[in-house]
Amino acid sequence: MQAVQPKEKPMTMRHSQSIPSRSIRAALLCAVMLTAISGCHKASNPVTPASLGPTTSEAPPAAPTASLVADPLAVDLGQSVVLNWRSTNASSVTIDGIGPVSPNGTQTVSPSTSTNFHLTAKGEGGTTEANVRVTVRIPVAPAPPPDTATTPTTTTTTTTTDMGSEEVFHLNVQDAFFDYDSYELRPDAQAAAIKAAAYLVSHPDVRVVIGGYCDDRGSAEYNLALGENRANAAKTALVTAGVAPARIRVVSFGKEKQFCSDETESCWQQNRRAQFTLDR
Repeated sequence: MQAVQPKEKPMTMRHSQSIPSRSIRAALLCAVMLTAISGCHKASNPVTPASLGPTTSEAPPAAPTASLVADPLAVDLGQSVVLNWRSTNASSVTIDGIGPVSPNGTQTVSPSTSTNFHLTAKGEGGTTEANVRVTVRIPVAPAPPPDTATTPTTTTTTTTTDMGSEEVFHLNVQDAFFDYDSYELRPDAQAAAIKAAAYLVSHPDVRVVIGGYCDDRGSAEYNLALGENRANAAKTALVTAGVAPARIRVVSFGKEKQFCSDETESCWQQNRRAQFTLDR
């Protein structure tokens, strides 16, 4: 008997249309996956400021500003002046004769001559300067009285008067006192020097010895040098006020001769002085 072969079932129209639909779905799925992969790759490379190209350069540092004033602008010898300064954008500020100072501040000074104070302010933006001049009025000593001597006796009397007595000398020429470890004349010492100079100018035959003294703190060598500086500071004040330098002799005693031996501030102050005596 001949075997019966099964007949192939013919493909229907519906079955034939399902194949393209599956292909389309697969293609769409691949496209979605590629898009997702592409998006993840892009997210790993964010936009940075550097990727946008060069940016505008920063502004240069601001230049410093500075001002310097003095109150008052003119004083008599021995009086004090207050310096007042202000600055901006400055990392360092200095004043000639004073040194480094804070960017803003005040300081009291007692110049012995007319002085031009010069301030320099420096910063990242450059350098700026400021100036102020302080005028110091130095009194003119009175002229000596005219010599009215007509006889040898009168001349001798006039010479004795010019030399002056110890008592009159010390009433008019008083010692100058100093702060600790300093040879700068204080305002009270400058006022005393002015009075002393007026007396010495009116008595041209009087010669003076200025002795520099210190308290007992510090080495003997150091105090000898400090005493000499104190004596010379007093001499300079007299010369500035009109006394001839040849009439003045200076000597330093350091801490060797003490006016007071107590270990107290009031006692140390008595020992820190420039002493004036007649040089006969």
